[in-house]
Amino acid sequence: MGCKTKTLIVLLIALLIVIYKWWKPTAGGTNPDVLPVVLWHGMGDTCCMPFSLGAIMSLIVEQTKGGYVRSLQIGGNPILDWQSGFFIHPDEQVEWVCQQLLQDERLAKGYNAIGFSQGGQFLRAVAQRCPQPPMRTLISLGGQHQGVFGLPMCPTLSQKSCDYISRLLNSAAYSEEAQHNLVQATYWHDPIMENHYRLGSTFLANINNELYLNTYYVENLQKLKKFVMVMFLNDTIVQPKESQWFQFYTSGQDRIIQPFNESKAYQDLHLDKMESEGKLVFLGIEGDHLAISKEWFIKNIVPLLLEK
Repeated sequence: MGCKTKTLIVLLIALLIVIYKWWKPTAGGTNPDVLPVVLWHGMGDTCCMPFSLGAIMSLIVEQTKGGYVRSLQIGGNPILDWQSGFFIHPDEQVEWVCQQLLQDERLAKGYNAIGFSQGGQFLRAVAQRCPQPPMRTLISLGGQHQGVFGLPMCPTLSQKSCDYISRLLNSAAYSEEAQHNLVQATYWHDPIMENHYRLGSTFLANINNELYLNTYYVENLQKLKKFVMVMFLNDTIVQPKESQWFQFYTSGQDRIIQPFNESKAYQDLHLDKMESEGKLVFLGIEGDHLAISKEWFIKNIVPLLLEK
């Protein structure tokens, strides 16, 4: 074994030790007066790294004076958790998460949820499909609720892998292979071929009630106290960025954004009712995708977590 190989092995072992030292999917739990918080990470991330959601967990515990926080780890280890963002169908992930939340006794009386990027629409699926334990407030940070039509960057993957995903989405997003094997294909929304999208999307078209009207989804979504959508105003990742506010291109082209209240999902999910009741909250933040400062989070998100 060469010297370079030995060095790489030592560095890898050291990295794994650091990861497992910081890898804590739950935190806090001593303050019963604050609703628990559930987090779901986005593509290319994991539940608990100290420079991403691990830091968010610590910040929430600090700001809620010991509130219970659970950051969802999909699968049984960090590798599966990372892979889930690309290769485990959202339906499988949502089903698994629903069972995990139901078994967590600390969530029995309700919880608030924060989804990061695609974790935002995944948690909305949890709210619609799994009313127990009850989700109170859903906060979507950069979630793509009307899908995406463009993938300019895929962080943490090689350029070759990124290029392959982009080609697959552009040419065969609604093929059985893509829908089964690639998470991003399940919320790829082609506005030029709307019928292909509605018939081919195996996740987003379903949770947006675009195939048939699922009244169970509507009833459960209405149970939310608030549905908070945060859009990153200078986003270069999500196309179009307005998807983060549940908007999308007008059918047949990819330039003009359709008004929120004219979309099919607005009517079929009864978002109109939620809007009239003041349950929908739209926040904008300057910066690129998920570029959130500690100060902004404390000012805009923490008060939502402290509401009774």
